[in-house]
Amino acid sequence: MPSSYQAPNRKSEEKAKTVSQSASSNMSAASASVHMVLDQKGKNVFAIRPQDTLGKAVEVLRDKHIGALLVTDANGSLQGILSERDIVRKLADTPGQTLPQKVEDVMTSEVQVCAPGDAMVDVLRRMTEGRFRHMPVADDSGLLGMVTIGDLVNFRLTQLEHEALQMKQLIVG
Repeated sequence: MPSSYQAPNRKSEEKAKTVSQSASSNMSAASASVHMVLDQKGKNVFAIRPQDTLGKAVEVLRDKHIGALLVTDANGSLQGILSERDIVRKLADTPGQTLPQKVEDVMTSEVQVCAPGDAMVDVLRRMTEGRFRHMPVADDSGLLGMVTIGDLVNFRLTQLEHEALQMKQLIVG
């Protein structure tokens, strides 16, 4: 005869309680840092020199399928950043005369940089408040890569999908 289920009663042994989420099992956005995003996406840095033309920059942006270039000197030191948005603004100001202009005349010179240990949510907040989509990552040794707002959002969405799957597995058993 098959045994039937009996609900636990006061006389039942108390089983150890489990917790569905803990600091170690829940990889929240607060614990994710920039280096985790770089490890996932790669650390390729595409750069151009300040004396190069916007025409060359446009070709690199097209060929690499990217939206911004870091501007570095011959030693690899960060001098600025050049985004598609910078180029479009210059196109509007100087139609038909834009591509021969120098990168240094159009680039953003005051670049916000983050460190690999910075929290992902802090970097997202800085990007949103500053209304920019690309941020170089650097430490004492120099440039390590660049993250985009898309990289950060994609990383977080992947985390959320993983967390949802873990919760489903806990519920289903």
